[in-house]
Amino acid sequence: MNWEQRWHPLREEWVVLAAHRNNRPWTGGSVGGPARLVPRYDPTCYLCPGNARVGGVRNPDYRGVFVFDNDLPCVGPDAPADLPEPPPPYRVERASGVARVVCYTPRHDLTLAELGRAGAVDLLTAWQDQFRDLAGRPEVAHVLMFENKGEVVGVSNPHPHCQIYATNFVFKTIANEAEIGGRYWSRERRTLMQDVIAAEQADGRRILAENGSAIGFIPYFARYAYETFVAPKEPHQNLAELSAAEIDDLAGVLEAVLIRFDNLWEMSFPYVMALHQAPTDGRRHEGFHFHIEFHPPLRKPGLLKYLAGPEVGGGSFLSDTCPEEKAAELLAVSTVHYKHRDPAKEADRG
Repeated sequence: MNWEQRWHPLREEWVVLAAHRNNRPWTGGSVGGPARLVPRYDPTCYLCPGNARVGGVRNPDYRGVFVFDNDLPCVGPDAPADLPEPPPPYRVERASGVARVVCYTPRHDLTLAELGRAGAVDLLTAWQDQFRDLAGRPEVAHVLMFENKGEVVGVSNPHPHCQIYATNFVFKTIANEAEIGGRYWSRERRTLMQDVIAAEQADGRRILAENGSAIGFIPYFARYAYETFVAPKEPHQNLAELSAAEIDDLAGVLEAVLIRFDNLWEMSFPYVMALHQAPTDGRRHEGFHFHIEFHPPLRKPGLLKYLAGPEVGGGSFLSDTCPEEKAAELLAVSTVHYKHRDPAKEADRG
């Protein structure tokens, strides 16, 4: 049996570990099934080159990363300002901003794990350009970049893409992280993430990939089974501050982590990816340390981590797995993508 609580310093909350429960009898539903064959180009896909999008605009015949304003944005610059005032204790404020879509590649059948290091560098560089453009606008308080990957997290279009929300407000998780990180910086004069990275390096068991300036690991306090952080070792507040060499290192770690995900069960691994960047609201935000978080929803092939009583009702996350065991599983697989292995070499190795 394994019962313990691990402190999540970036969220200032406890994560309950009960790893033995991952093998409990399960009679509920499962997700997934045989993988669908995805074509290189889909004439019905609104993200493929040359195709018409939802609003009727036709995509150019793009060859690399392609960015456009979302045709169905969740926020926009024309959000109404004259909102009716609700009675106390309720409040209302305008929600405005810019919503964009970033297509990673014209290939409909690839994922971020399959772009290669050069493709990952191109994407990270495009994200840098987008951040500089949007963060420089006085009305933008926060730039959230994220990817929802896989049908189990609600994605209906497999074309490799992410979204950007540049808003006049700061999303709650980032606001909390900025406040917690600022207090830690005031006490220690180091970012909290620097000390998290140092603790992971001292332990070593949960590190999935590392090079000169970047690192990827399942944190000691992971909530999801394969939750992974990818971060530069230097304390940059946002992606745009990274040098070309740091971008290359980050791309290398990102590629290694994502290939391990896919190789674990030889499937396109679903996840929610979010870039944690400091707010752009004019404050200094000392102590904020840019990093990328991956929250994969599966704890076994076809079996989701459901948020239920402890999480929804009690407000504390209960993990059915042990971070050290999950890291060991990922470390045991190759960093050569399973789709690209040489069968002859694999046979010789066996």
